Amino acid sequence: MEILARNNVKQFGDPSGQPIMFAHGFGCDQSMWSEVADAFAGDHRVVLFDHVGAGGSDLSAYRPEKYSQLGGYASDVIEICRALGLERVVFVGHSVSAMIGVLAVAQAPGLFDKLVLVGPSPRYIDDDGYVGGFGRDDIEGLLESLDANYLGWSTTMAPIIMANSERPELGERLTRSFCRTDPAIAREFARVTFLSDNRADLERVQVPTLVLQCADDPIAPTPVGEYVHRQIAGSQIVYLKATGHCPNVSAPEETAAAIREFL
Repeated sequence: MEILARNNVKQFGDPSGQPIMFAHGFGCDQSMWSEVADAFAGDHRVVLFDHVGAGGSDLSAYRPEKYSQLGGYASDVIEICRALGLERVVFVGHSVSAMIGVLAVAQAPGLFDKLVLVGPSPRYIDDDGYVGGFGRDDIEGLLESLDANYLGWSTTMAPIIMANSERPELGERLTRSFCRTDPAIAREFARVTFLSDNRADLERVQVPTLVLQCADDPIAPTPVGEYVHRQIAGSQIVYLKATGHCPNVSAPEETAAAIREFL
C-alpha cells in the first residue's frame, strides 16, 4: 500500500501478538531500534517505520505544509496503524517521536493501549519556571550550524548526543544514521523539533504511560523527564543506568527490560 511504502514500514514477530510500534528520533531511522525490537518478536507484532525524510522513506512524499508541525508526523503514525488494521497498539517513541506519540494518542485514543516515551522533551527551550535544557540562543546557534553544514554538524553532534565516549562506535553509528537522512528535510525537521512546545498536550494523554529517563542526557535532561511524568496523570518513570540520549542503541537490553516490565 502507498502508506506503507511512504514510511518504509516493516513488520515481524508474532502476527497474533499485541502490536508494538517503535518510532525513531531526529536524524535516525528504524535501524536504531533493531536490538530492542528483536527482544519483542517472540510475543508481539513488531512494527518499524521511517519518518518521511529518513531512512528508506519516500522523499517525494514530503510536503512542507504537512510536516511544518509535529502533528503531520502523528497523522502518519495513525495512517500506518489503520492501514495495517492494528488495535491496542503499544507506541514506543524516542526523543521527538515521544511527542509525536503524545499527539497521535490524543488524535486517535482508541488505537493505542500504552505509550512509552524514551528521552522525551515537550519543549527544549527554557521558560519561566520550566527547565528545557537549552537557552533560545543555544537552539538558534544549533539550527544555524545545521543549516551551514549538515554533514559537519552531524559528525560533531552525534558523539555528543550519544555520549558513551569510551564506545566511539556508538557515535559513529549515529553519525551514519544522520548521513542517511535527507539534509534539506532534516533542516526543516530540526526546526519543528527544537522549536516545538507540546507541554499543553501532555495532560491530554489518557493511556498508561512510561517515561524512560537516561542519566546525563544532553538533549533531554532529568528535570524534563520528571516534568513529563508529573504532567501525564498516572504515568510511571524509570531512571535508566544508560547514559546519553539513545539508550535504544547504547543499552538495548536495559531499555527492552524496562519496556517489558511496564507491559
